[in-house]
Amino acid sequence: MKLFVGLGNPGAKYAANRHNIGFMALDRIASEHGFGPWQGKFQAEISQGRLGSHKIALLKPMTFMNLSGQAVGEAMRFYQLDPADIVVFHDELDLAPGKIRLKQGGGHAGHNGLRSIHAHLGPDYARVRLGIGHPGHKDRVAPYVLSDFAKSDQAWLDDLMRGIADGAEALAAGDGARFSNAVALRMAPARVSAPPAPKPAKPASPPAPAAPALEDTRSPLQKLMDKFR
Repeated sequence: MKLFVGLGNPGAKYAANRHNIGFMALDRIASEHGFGPWQGKFQAEISQGRLGSHKIALLKPMTFMNLSGQAVGEAMRFYQLDPADIVVFHDELDLAPGKIRLKQGGGHAGHNGLRSIHAHLGPDYARVRLGIGHPGHKDRVAPYVLSDFAKSDQAWLDDLMRGIADGAEALAAGDGARFSNAVALRMAPARVSAPPAPKPAKPASPPAPAAPALEDTRSPLQKLMDKFR
């Protein structure tokens, strides 16, 4: 069994925030792959289902971002999982909007949700870093992540969510390259090659010049005689 964790804040007020992109990713996986209904457990909402041959639990902590590790730790102990069995989906300021990166282990880079998970699990879990872009100055980070995605973001955001759902089975199987490729195909669909332009028709050959008329060399008497023949 594997545990997919999406980070965000609970409640309708935060539902469309950039900080909640992890929740959005899990909602799309659950919807596209026919997972069971969300239920309250482990200070979280949890939904269970299968991705290919793997049993998966989807977890959205309801403790608010800064205490996410409490819910993740409870679920990990209940299912007797190791940190390596856990994949966390979270917003990433240092990636351009729509970009993703997979990472196994490492630091939390100041992300409060990851910081809390580190405190309860240690660093040896996998992450799917979901780019939301940076507002340009650190003083603007908090209002930026706690504001909704702009209308102009909706097209790429939907493509990203569909790509994550497309590649979820590969991610569950540990095939990060195939997961990333599934997302890339949604974000930049392969262009269908245009058929080759028809070759221009060869111009018709000009008609052959008419043969010059033969000069009549008959004498007037011969012409008269030929006329009455």
